[in-house]
Amino acid sequence: MAGSLLPLLARAPLNPSNRLFTNYPSFITSSSSSSSSLNISLKPTFPSSVSKLNLSLYKPSLNRRLKPNYALDSDTPFISNQGSEKIKNSQEFEEWDSLTAKFAGASNLPFLLLQLPQIILNSQNLIAGNYSALSAVPWLGMLTGLLGNVSLLSYFAKKKETEAIVVQTLGVISTYVVIVQLAMAGSMPLPFFIVTSAVVAAGLSLNFMNYFNWLHPGIWRFWEDLTTVGGLSVLPQVMWSTFVPYIPNSILPGSIAFVMAITAVIMAQTGRLSEKNIKIIGSLSGWTATLLFMWMPIAQMWTSYLNPENIKGLSAISMLLPMIGNGLMIPRALFIRDLMWFTGSSWASVLHGWGNLVCMYCFNSISKEFFLAATLGLYTWIGIGLWKDTKVFGFNSPLRSLKELLFGP
Repeated sequence: MAGSLLPLLARAPLNPSNRLFTNYPSFITSSSSSSSSLNISLKPTFPSSVSKLNLSLYKPSLNRRLKPNYALDSDTPFISNQGSEKIKNSQEFEEWDSLTAKFAGASNLPFLLLQLPQIILNSQNLIAGNYSALSAVPWLGMLTGLLGNVSLLSYFAKKKETEAIVVQTLGVISTYVVIVQLAMAGSMPLPFFIVTSAVVAAGLSLNFMNYFNWLHPGIWRFWEDLTTVGGLSVLPQVMWSTFVPYIPNSILPGSIAFVMAITAVIMAQTGRLSEKNIKIIGSLSGWTATLLFMWMPIAQMWTSYLNPENIKGLSAISMLLPMIGNGLMIPRALFIRDLMWFTGSSWASVLHGWGNLVCMYCFNSISKEFFLAATLGLYTWIGIGLWKDTKVFGFNSPLRSLKELLFGP
């Protein structure tokens, strides 16, 4: 999911958010996770044929997805059990499975194009010795975006969604490159940089090992608990800081959420919660990262509402690229019935990307032709995705696919 909260960060330093969190899927992206606990395991067993990561030769297979889950279990592999085996084994079904995976992989390109200009500009300023220029990039926002991408990386690593893993890994690496540049310029305090580097190294290593089933379950549960506490602490603080100075600038929301998150995790680990509540706790980090993505366009629109003259400072391309990147992931999220992924990608594409283009068009910041082309392209793409999903599953209406996504089969 994508977005820019630079105006928000400038107003409220305690608000950690960032347009680099765009790899939703963007900017926001999650480990959701599994049951962080105790004697239940939501982790499926996958065939050995998918235990090797070969990005160049990867061909998605239906064999790596299990029976369907309800929305609460969206952090585990899913494929619909509706329809006959004949439909699922049909060539059209297999082709759409493969195509949606390739679409998700192709979303790397727009997200990469979104990141590169900032990295190049920072490099030029560093070479020129213009370190003060990098102070315009909020390191707190970058840090939040990085943590979100790490969380979403854990989420997709658990689901074995290779293309989405690549998207989030790219988000982690590209955001970390910017953070390294900020540390070199002295814009980010060294102690925070050291801790951030350790988190990145641990996150990439643990997710890689978990993808190949090389990680002890206890270590993975600890990592999931850590991302759960982090996500729950950051989200309410960002939401609160959006409306500063109309409300007091305070760290109280984040502090309260931190205490509640720690309490919930401890209760889950000590067996004081029901199985259903343990599942809820296990999925919180992914959902909080997703909700942070979803909050970003709201924050941007709030900023535009308060300062409509600033709309002219927005780049249409910076809105179009996340719209395309997230839009490319919508068919895949729908196909595997991943409610969290579908919600985040759809929201980022429609509200953040297209919604901000609407604002820019209303204030004459973009041409009518540009706006109409973007609108037609987005909604045609979403319509094709719904129609194709309905067809390959043998349904009579796209509403059936959406119902199954929301409530399970």
